[in-house]
Amino acid sequence: MPTIIFMEKSIKNYFILIFLAIIWGSSFILMKRGLEVYSYTQVAALRLFIAFLSLLPFVVRAFKKVAKKHWLAIVITAFLGNGIPAFLFTKAQTHLDSSFVGILNSLTPLFTLLLGIYFFKSRPTKTNIFGIIIGLSGAFLLSSSNLDGFFTINFYTLLVVLATLFYAVSVNVIRKYLADLDAISISALAFLFIGPACGIYIFRGNFIPLLYSEGGVDALIYIAILAIIGTSLAVVIFNKLIKDSSAIFASSVTYLIPIVAIFWGIWDGEHILLTHIVGATIILCGVYLVNKK
Repeated sequence: MPTIIFMEKSIKNYFILIFLAIIWGSSFILMKRGLEVYSYTQVAALRLFIAFLSLLPFVVRAFKKVAKKHWLAIVITAFLGNGIPAFLFTKAQTHLDSSFVGILNSLTPLFTLLLGIYFFKSRPTKTNIFGIIIGLSGAFLLSSSNLDGFFTINFYTLLVVLATLFYAVSVNVIRKYLADLDAISISALAFLFIGPACGIYIFRGNFIPLLYSEGGVDALIYIAILAIIGTSLAVVIFNKLIKDSSAIFASSVTYLIPIVAIFWGIWDGEHILLTHIVGATIILCGVYLVNKK
């Protein structure tokens, strides 16, 4: 019986992983649509503010559960797991294709593993490490195919790399220091630190004139979907996945994100290449090895 329960839980975690990949893989095309009207800071701030509003009903209950020992970890999660990366990603996407940004996002598991080993005393197996390497090789294959065979590093790619590093810190912090809090409480309190400031920034700027400009309402709808489904809902599910599986397994969702991002790119007029299919297959093999005991 315990074996059956473990298998059911493992299968459930894989379904959650795929669901998250679809949500977050779609976030880059949603950011792209928002950036057609609003600035990168407005898109990021709107995303965080709307997510904060959607989680606001859970704040009171969260306060009753949180202890003094949790606050520093929640602050770290707020800024490194949500706030700063939101601005880094939108800034990068002003100069990089949305599918390519999604591909770069797959660096998160590598940083999660390395930080987990050196700072959080994680004990991955050789198979887990091999899975990380396999997954990254698939990600780089996709990256090179997106850049006409050449992988280049510039300022905007470094912004995405920095965001993935921050994500990795947050993943490990949640796993180690917030394991006794439920996912909704973690998310609600984290956005409490960044949401109000984002709201003040939005309404002190030129948001209202842009809202009434051509395409302003449509762009806001895309950002709202990004915020409610791609941020607040997805973060709650992701935080729960970290608690139910492992930091490395949960962060391996970023291996699947490029696949979804690429298909959105195809829908938006891009062409799929053989290297895309090969890279996607390699990535899926990496995800399996990362989770193998």
